Amino acid sequence: MGEGLVEVFGRVSSWVWGPPMLVLLVGTGIYLTVLLRGVQLRSLGYSLWLALVKRKEDKPSEGDISHFQALMTALAATVGTGNIAGVATAITTGGPGALFWMWITGLFGMATKYSEAVLAVKFRVRDKLGTMSGGPMYYLSKGLGQRWLGVVFAIFASIAAFGIGNMVQSNSVADAVEATFNVPFWATGLILAVATGLVILGGIKSIGRVTALLVPVMIIFYMGASLIIVAINYQRIPEIFLLVLKHAFTPTAAVGGFAGAAVMLTIRMGVARGVFSNESGLGSAPIAAAAAKTDEPVRQALVSMTQTFIDTLVICSLTGFVILSSGLWSSGETGAELTTLAFSSALPGNVGGLIVTIGLILFAYSTILGWSYYGEKSIEYLLGERAVYPYRMFFCIVVGFGAVFKLQLVWSLADVMNGLMALPNLVGLLGLGGVIAWETRRYFRIYVK
Repeated sequence: MGEGLVEVFGRVSSWVWGPPMLVLLVGTGIYLTVLLRGVQLRSLGYSLWLALVKRKEDKPSEGDISHFQALMTALAATVGTGNIAGVATAITTGGPGALFWMWITGLFGMATKYSEAVLAVKFRVRDKLGTMSGGPMYYLSKGLGQRWLGVVFAIFASIAAFGIGNMVQSNSVADAVEATFNVPFWATGLILAVATGLVILGGIKSIGRVTALLVPVMIIFYMGASLIIVAINYQRIPEIFLLVLKHAFTPTAAVGGFAGAAVMLTIRMGVARGVFSNESGLGSAPIAAAAAKTDEPVRQALVSMTQTFIDTLVICSLTGFVILSSGLWSSGETGAELTTLAFSSALPGNVGGLIVTIGLILFAYSTILGWSYYGEKSIEYLLGERAVYPYRMFFCIVVGFGAVFKLQLVWSLADVMNGLMALPNLVGLLGLGGVIAWETRRYFRIYVK
C-alpha cells in the first residue's frame, strides 16, 4: 500500500514539476522583470544596503520584526539542504550547464520575490493575537477578491510545512548526525524537537531574533569554507566558467560515472533545482515579509528580493564551484555525498565531511524554524487564531517523529504540495501586476531620486 502511494505521488510530482510549471514560474519572473523595468538589476545595490545596513531614519511602523529579521526568517526557510544536495543533483543529472540555468532562474526569480513581498505588505492584516498576517492567502482574497484561492493556497502550504519544512528536514539531520557522529536517530529527534519548541513557542518575534543570529553565522561559515576551496583551486576558475557556459547550450557527453545530458535536460534540472532552492513564485517567503516593521511595501520588497540573490546566485554558485573545481562531478556520486566528496578532496582529514555535516544541520534546522511560521499562518487563516498554540506544539512533536521514520511517502507528498502552492500564488501575481507596478513607481518617485 505504502509503496503504491509513493509511486502515485511520484508520478503526480513529475507532472506538477514538469515543463509547464517550470515555464510558468520562470515566465512569470520574466513578465514581472519587464513590467518593473528590471528592478532587480537597477536596484540590487540599494536593496542590499536596505537589507544589511541599519537605517537610522526609519520611523516606528506597524509590524512584528525588523526588515533584517524578516529577511533572515525567509532565508532560514530557503537556505536548506537544496543548497548542498540540490546543486549536486542538478549537476550530476544535467551536467555543469545546469548551474547557468540556476542563475537564470535566480535572476528572474528576484523580480517574483520582490512582487510577492509588495503584495504581502500591502494587503496584510493585524490578527486577534496582535501580530501581522499576510501572504498569498490575503492578497488573493483582499486584492484579487478570490478567497477560495487563498483557502486553496493555505491548505497546500500547511501540508507542505509538515513535509518539506519539518519531517524531511529533521530526517536529513538525523541521517547526517548518525553517519558522522554515530548519534541514534531518536536522540537527534528529541534534541531537534526541544530546540524547535524553545524558539517557535515564542512566535514570530522569537523566530526573528534567533534566525537573525543563526542565519548569518551559518551562511558565513559555509561561504567561508567554500571560498577557501575555490581559492585552493583558483587556477580552475576560468575553466569552470567555460564549462558552465558551454554546456548550458550544448549537450554534455557521457564521461566517467556521468550518463550524459541533452540540453533540455540541462535546462530542466537547472530551473527545477533553482526554483526548489529559492522558492521564488511558491508564495512561502511573502508570509515572513508581511511581518516586517514597515509602512512601505516596496521597501520590504527590495529587502526580500535579496533573499533569492543570496540563496541562488551566491550560495548555490559556491557549492557548484566547489564541485566543479574538484573535478568529481562526473564521479557517479550525487546529492550530499558528492558535495562531501568535493569538500574532502581539498581539505585534510575529515574536515570536508564535518563542514558539510554541520552545514546540513544548521541549514535544515533553520528551515524548520522558517517553515514553522509559514505553516502557522496558513493554519491560522484556515482555522483561526485559536489553532495557533496547538499547532506549534504539534509541529514540535512531528519534528521528533520525522527524525525516526522512513519518509519516502512524505518526500513525495511534500514535493506535490510544494509545487501546487505556486498555482494560486502565480494567479495572484499576474492578476495584481498593475498594483505592483503602481506601488513601485510611487516609491521610487518619492524615495529614490
